[in-house]
Amino acid sequence: MIAINNIGKSFGGKQIISGISSTFENGKTHLIIGQSGSGKTVLLKTISGLYQADSGAIDFDGRSLMDMNQKEQKLLRQEIGMVFQGGALFDSLSVADNVRFPLDMFWDVSEAEKRDRVDFCLERVKIVDAHNKFPAELSGGMQKRVAIARAIALNPKYLFCDEPNSGLDPVTAIVIDNLIAEITAEFGITTIINTHDMNSVMEIGEKILFIHKGHKEWEGSSKEVLNTENEALNSFIFSSKLTAQLKK
Repeated sequence: MIAINNIGKSFGGKQIISGISSTFENGKTHLIIGQSGSGKTVLLKTISGLYQADSGAIDFDGRSLMDMNQKEQKLLRQEIGMVFQGGALFDSLSVADNVRFPLDMFWDVSEAEKRDRVDFCLERVKIVDAHNKFPAELSGGMQKRVAIARAIALNPKYLFCDEPNSGLDPVTAIVIDNLIAEITAEFGITTIINTHDMNSVMEIGEKILFIHKGHKEWEGSSKEVLNTENEALNSFIFSSKLTAQLKK
């Protein structure tokens, strides 16, 4: 479980997020939603440790991120998987080598064990016969699958996804969402997904955190989100649905 309390972060004297508290449970998909510029990406990166919080507390299963020294933070990073917007695969590396990359960085095991782990992760995301291909040879959906395989290579306890279905068609986006949700439940991972896609909210959102102008505006389940009386959230839902309709 990840617990955050009164998180704040600013850049250049401008407050981006302030006073945000929540908990994220093992084996569940948690979605952070909000308009562009609302602070949701900053929140995700602050929780994951990519940004250092200016205030508040972040605990990973009772371990305070703020109190960790460099060695402890490095060990924590080995427990974290990241799926970046756009996939962020290495163009010069094959599919297999992309997935293998974190293993070479952190795992002191035999070559055979690394190959077995790469094979397992690619099979888990339903990629076959593509080990030697390069990212440019793959579709957008296949690239996201490889990014997920790389993110779970170290068997993480925590998974952070920044707009994982960005740039995908609606059908492929749902496939990627469901794949992340399946892996989360299967391995008991604490997963936090940053998105503005209401399809994702309704498809896999077990807990929703709505960020508005840098503050936590609303929190609840996907069943509750459509019945809320929160004006800011209703405006976001309407604009998201309208955008989706215009894209069809």
